[in-house]
Amino acid sequence: MLWSLGMRDVKLMYKQTFLGVLWVVLQPLIGAGIFAFVFGLLAGMQSGEVPYLVFSFAGMLGWTLFSATLTGASMVMVTNSHLVSKIYFPRLILPLSSAFQPVVNYGVGFILMLVLLVIYRIQPGLGFLLVPVAALSLLMLALGIGFWCSSIMVRYRDLRYIIPVGVQFLLYASPVGYSLAALNERVPLKYQAIYMLNPLATLIEFFRWTLLGEGTLSLGWLAYSVGVSVAVFIAGAFLFRKSERGFADVI
Repeated sequence: MLWSLGMRDVKLMYKQTFLGVLWVVLQPLIGAGIFAFVFGLLAGMQSGEVPYLVFSFAGMLGWTLFSATLTGASMVMVTNSHLVSKIYFPRLILPLSSAFQPVVNYGVGFILMLVLLVIYRIQPGLGFLLVPVAALSLLMLALGIGFWCSSIMVRYRDLRYIIPVGVQFLLYASPVGYSLAALNERVPLKYQAIYMLNPLATLIEFFRWTLLGEGTLSLGWLAYSVGVSVAVFIAGAFLFRKSERGFADVI
């Protein structure tokens, strides 16, 4: 059932679309171009030895995986209310199945990332082997938050209007279009620790480091961020399972 629901979402996304899979590539590519213009050209931020377009695309690739998974998992109980109210099955399948589409889109974007690495002759190094770890950490954090949001949205539908605003805020509160090194140069030291409490700060930087071999990583903050993603995933799943008994009565 998990496979069927997940692949259903993937097929629906590409059904009756003119550009098809190109939409998956265009979204992070356009976002990367905007970040390259704003942060790279106008703000004059540095991206090391990597062209800013490639630098920002790597960040957008990880961010899109996180944001699309979070949004999909948060809305899935409402969009599938007809199933929840009529058929009994483990409800946790629904938010888990919502991750199929973002993962497939991530795979398409990852192919373009490889093409960019070849074009610009960028050698990421051995850290490239940790790409699955970085992607999985982002996925678990997104699903964990999505479990929590979807269980609450069953009763409070206005949460659907809050989530897009929160995701948009996180985009700029995370080093997607800029690096942690650039942030450290411009933000006072006393505020940097507050910024790093956002687990996405290190996870996005870690993800980009695995692809490009460049980034400012602290093992302590990395352990914290990965630990938070695992803890949020487990706690979110536990909360969801605890709340699912009343879903059919409320939805």
